[in-house]
Amino acid sequence: MKSVTEFLAQGGFAGYVWSAYGMTLALLMAETVGLRRQRRTILARLGRLLRLRNAGEQT
Repeated sequence: MKSVTEFLAQGGFAGYVWSAYGMTLALLMAETVGLRRQRRTILARLGRLLRLRNAGEQT
């Protein structure tokens, strides 16, 4: 059990180490969410463009 506590303490730098891991995880998650939203927006725009193109060709 002592080795786990020592690992979590990170040699006295636990606050810095774990906050760095937390910030990295938060930023990676934010990037993933942003990219998914951007992809959804692009696909919606492409869908509208294709519908407009198909409607113009039918008339």
